[in-house]
Amino acid sequence: PAILKALKEAGLPEELSWLPLIESAFKVRALSSARALGLWQFIASTGYRYGLNRDRWVDERMDPEKSTAAAIAYLKDLHQIFGDWYTALAAYNCGEGRVLRCIKTQRINYLDHFWDLYEKLPSETAFYVPKYLAVLHILKDPAAYGFVLPPVDKEIQTDVVVTNRQVNLRVMADNIGVPYEELRDLNPDLRYSSTPPGEYSFRMPRGKETLLASVFEKLPEWQPPVPDSVIHRVRKGETLSGISKKYRTSVGAIMGLNGLRSTKYLKVGWNLKIPVGKQYASAKQTVSPSRQQSVIEKSPEIYVVRNGDSLWTIANRFGTTTKAIMSLNRLSSARLGIGQPLKMPKPTVIAQSHSPGQVVAGECTVMKGDSPYTIAHKHGLSVEDLLRMNGLNSRSTIFPGQVLMVKPK
Repeated sequence: PAILKALKEAGLPEELSWLPLIESAFKVRALSSARALGLWQFIASTGYRYGLNRDRWVDERMDPEKSTAAAIAYLKDLHQIFGDWYTALAAYNCGEGRVLRCIKTQRINYLDHFWDLYEKLPSETAFYVPKYLAVLHILKDPAAYGFVLPPVDKEIQTDVVVTNRQVNLRVMADNIGVPYEELRDLNPDLRYSSTPPGEYSFRMPRGKETLLASVFEKLPEWQPPVPDSVIHRVRKGETLSGISKKYRTSVGAIMGLNGLRSTKYLKVGWNLKIPVGKQYASAKQTVSPSRQQSVIEKSPEIYVVRNGDSLWTIANRFGTTTKAIMSLNRLSSARLGIGQPLKMPKPTVIAQSHSPGQVVAGECTVMKGDSPYTIAHKHGLSVEDLLRMNGLNSRSTIFPGQVLMVKPK
């Protein structure tokens, strides 16, 4: 209904409301092999031309309202350039530049209409317009072709609240009594399950704006997931040793993550994964005899699950138990999702002292020749428990320098 209304207001043919069926099957997050995105399948450059912003947090090509306005403006321009809708639709599919180049090859008195250009257009475009016409033909009498159209959806009634900081949508949904999926669907242009750091017009079901406005500033700030690795492209003259020093990691960690067997063979142009997560910290650190090291971090009210987290590692980090976390958050399963907010119980242990060279209880540094079996056996664990604690599976690779969580003996 919203698309039809916008077309009527713009004075364009109502039949164009069916164009997204050809473009995206009416899926707002549809992504093509050409990187065209959204209901109207805009590539990034065309989207920019027609006012669709795109950054780390938001991609307005997935906003049905804004992308429809952009599509209407683009279709108007194409119709003004070519003079008929069939050629305008062809240009919408392959770009006006491609169609104009085809027109330039025609004879002087040749009519520049779609059917005159049909054989010179890309095959996808040549079939695009007939496909659209076939859809319109079927819609005149769907039953004759074995189709039963669903009833037209009612226009969704929403309100808008302007947000100015990052808040997890799941936390927001819990606090205002709206399903997370509904908030996500009303704001499909968000690239994360969070509001962006700057001003953003957040859509929500009508009648909930006052409640959100009253609790929004009290909601915890969302932090984006921290990647476990970054990509480094090997340049001429680089070595594994030099790369490891640049990223403050170890040669063994890089080799293990990339399946390398030799430090000598490194090819220019290779893309190497470089570990940057805490689990790849150096194994050579010792504890000063006079220094008292905090084992348990200060527990926040809300902890947002990051890549590589498990209930056991989170509980160990904040000095609590998996049972306490599951009980407080009413979890029926130990499975966690990245970005999931968890309420954290108060820690029961604050700090402990370490003597020289003592390893922090609950951690084990992988040494050369170690395997999951030898580590599990040494610490009185089954291999399955060891893998589960560290978010690994039977196909995962461990490497020298990697820090694994284990139960203290």
